[in-house]
Amino acid sequence: MAELKHIGRMKHNQRKVVVAYRTLPEDPYNALVVPTESLDADMHDKLMELVQSNTGQTAYELAEAMARVRLADGRIMLAAFVKEGKLNKVPTNTVEMTPNNTTAVALDELNNIIAEQKGVPIEELALKDTSAQSKSPAEPAAVTDTVVESATDEPLTDEALAASYRSQADRLFKEAKVLREQAEALVPTKKKTQSA
Repeated sequence: MAELKHIGRMKHNQRKVVVAYRTLPEDPYNALVVPTESLDADMHDKLMELVQSNTGQTAYELAEAMARVRLADGRIMLAAFVKEGKLNKVPTNTVEMTPNNTTAVALDELNNIIAEQKGVPIEELALKDTSAQSKSPAEPAAVTDTVVESATDEPLTDEALAASYRSQADRLFKEAKVLREQAEALVPTKKKTQSA
């Protein structure tokens, strides 16, 4: 069975969760999770479909993908989950990530490993809104603000959607560049020799 990102369970009762945010802006020791048993069948199926998809598996934080996917009733998944209270803020040391049936790693330990690999303090792991950073780096990143604002479920204008796509593309480009550098550091790309 392939490993899946974003899947976990609560340590104290082994209840399954999907981790929407591994860390929060200015709150690196808390995460936002979706207890899967709290979902109705349609929401559960759509969330698990997203988790297992390429979009879900390549997302740095699953909430990025949740903000772009619609539920069967047409609502944006992330906004609907916020509005209905399906996201729970929990300490990262109470969650175990379970990418497969035989592996479990504490979320706080995973965050420490990711921070170490990226060469940043754990406080810098949370997603940041690049437009907010240029205005005031001291303000909390707009991730949680975006979650709250998107809970209104108002349709996005084309301009706002385009700006969101650009921001996501910039973030993904930067992450891809870092991953490429890490891969090259581990095993440099071998140049193909051309035969005459």
